[in-house]
Amino acid sequence: MNRRLFCEDRIINRFDRPDLIVLMAFVGERAAGFKIGYGLENGVYYSAKGGVLDPFRREGIAKRLLAEMMILARDRGYNRFSFDTFPDIHVGMTALALNEGFVLTSVDYSDRLGKYRFRFAKPLKQAKRPRLEKGVNKWRQRRPLCHDDQNRQ
Repeated sequence: MNRRLFCEDRIINRFDRPDLIVLMAFVGERAAGFKIGYGLENGVYYSAKGGVLDPFRREGIAKRLLAEMMILARDRGYNRFSFDTFPDIHVGMTALALNEGFVLTSVDYSDRLGKYRFRFAKPLKQAKRPRLEKGVNKWRQRRPLCHDDQNRQ
């Protein structure tokens, strides 16, 4: 799934992180999305990576994964939640952050990707599960997410 979403095999740089959490979302028996995060210093929990496959997007899955990770982080004693996103690549995550009350805390440039990176953060004291939306699992025609995926579909 990571390869299809991010066109790379690397999920995160290291797995020996404090309070590592990996969440998977399924629609029926099909994997639809994932989120991986870990603890940082000063009570901050960091969502390192996550995504939802194209046929399942705009159904509230990313919002639910985000909420679940925030609740787990809060329950483990963290008081702040943060994540990075690249608005030129993942505009939906920027919109989700703003809609969910996250605050833009920093902007920098990734030489590796040649894009700007936004960091969003939010206190965890109000973390709660969103209501499930009806109609999850609306199917759309799939499009290749990576150049080398065109022949795999």
